[in-house]
Amino acid sequence: MSSGVAVSLPRGVLPPRLSLFGISKRYGAMLANDAVALNVAPGEIHALLGENGAGKSTLMKIVYGVIAPDAGEIAWEGETVQVADPNAARALGIGMVFQHFSLFETLTVAENIALGLGSRQGLAALTAEIRRTAAQYGLAVEPGRHVHHLSVGERQRVEILRCLLQRPKLLIMDEPTSVLMPQEADGLFVMLRRLAAEGCSVLYISHKLEEIRALCTAATVLRAGRVVARCDPRVETAESLAEMMMGGALARTHRPPAHAAGAPCLVVNRLTLPAGEPFGTTLRGIALELRAGEILGIAGVAGNGQKELLAALAGERRSAPGAVLLEGRPVGALGPAARRARGLAFIPEERLGRGAVAEYSLAENALLTRVDGVTAPRGLLDMRAVNALAARLIARFGVRCSGIAAQGRSLSGGNMQKFIVGREIDAGPRVLLAAHPTWGVDIGAALAIRQDLMDLAAAGAGVLVVSEDLDELLEIADRIAVLSGGRLSPPMPVAEATVERIGLLMGGAERMVHAPAA
Repeated sequence: MSSGVAVSLPRGVLPPRLSLFGISKRYGAMLANDAVALNVAPGEIHALLGENGAGKSTLMKIVYGVIAPDAGEIAWEGETVQVADPNAARALGIGMVFQHFSLFETLTVAENIALGLGSRQGLAALTAEIRRTAAQYGLAVEPGRHVHHLSVGERQRVEILRCLLQRPKLLIMDEPTSVLMPQEADGLFVMLRRLAAEGCSVLYISHKLEEIRALCTAATVLRAGRVVARCDPRVETAESLAEMMMGGALARTHRPPAHAAGAPCLVVNRLTLPAGEPFGTTLRGIALELRAGEILGIAGVAGNGQKELLAALAGERRSAPGAVLLEGRPVGALGPAARRARGLAFIPEERLGRGAVAEYSLAENALLTRVDGVTAPRGLLDMRAVNALAARLIARFGVRCSGIAAQGRSLSGGNMQKFIVGREIDAGPRVLLAAHPTWGVDIGAALAIRQDLMDLAAAGAGVLVVSEDLDELLEIADRIAVLSGGRLSPPMPVAEATVERIGLLMGGAERMVHAPAA
């Protein structure tokens, strides 16, 4: 790309804050971006829409200097520039909040932010500034906590705070509300509108189309790496936006015919566990009963014990033998492998790192929890069977990738999630634990995952879904309970659940009576 070439404009007309001309990027046989053109004006909140794998994240990484385009030019405030790396992007005034976190696990929140800012400011002064900014925008974060103790939602807040403290002129946000509660998202929108009113531009990636319609003033739609539409989302419907993204009519989920729930397949008896780490949440008298053939939804604000509850159910944390029963058998003292052998499967909230390994191929990632049917005599792996398993998962769950040899890091977040969800569902579990199963995936993939969960329950499995997306829980769950401060409310039938009632329980405003579900 050339440098320093001015873009000619009429006198008095401000140039776009950011302009892209013919941006293309290829990974082997896959064309991720194909001659993309884009303009973002000063003070504009501009949505970038597309299905998982449409090229959105690749394009934003080019703007932020993480990767270089194969062709095309970038203009910043009317001057053609080269964005060699993220430092060059930040020097221009570009900040980015990534969908996948870039935090050091062993450092505190304040230390991570200090590294990201490259500031010489003392840690005490920075900590005070973090607290002020967090309070100002309603992003509850404790600066002294270590990152490896934080939930996904809390890590997202750290990323947002780190970017806000850079005072950017262009803020790129990749799925910033995917793990925020509605109240937190509302606070974020207030902040973004204020930034836009002050002249800051915002490039906003989200799969929540009603959110796009309410927040953004312009939108560019990508499909298979190409720009296929530009519109004002405020005059579109969520359905019309989805159809632009997908190139056709939107599919719908279909709840299987109503059926009576079966016998309890997962029972928790007054489970009390101390917090396993500083700033963690103590579980207090947790009682629940998951029945075969039903979906039980667990709602709650991040950091209220979801992480601890899932660890206790999956076997990552042990408890008294009788505290957790799997199909009537005590498993509290058993680890994850033993519980899996008895029919339990788990979709963790962290895709890369727990659900999959970034450096592994999809075939290798399939083996992380699936050794059934792929072992040859004498304990050796049958690689033909392993490859066939990975190919089946890719085909059955519509994973867009270059094939079974594709590394986990090469997939978009949504496609990696489809692969992980597919791997666990394909195993035919009798009990499935799913943490935030549709976090950060496009509307088509979210509908497919929700349908898969409902079909699994209809086939007789018990499914427990922990999610901060109330609409999702109201759509797929048979009963909903709320986790607040390490205490679980009695589950209520979804027909009796309202957003207002769930919201009160999430805030601890209603008195919770902790008793086993009927």
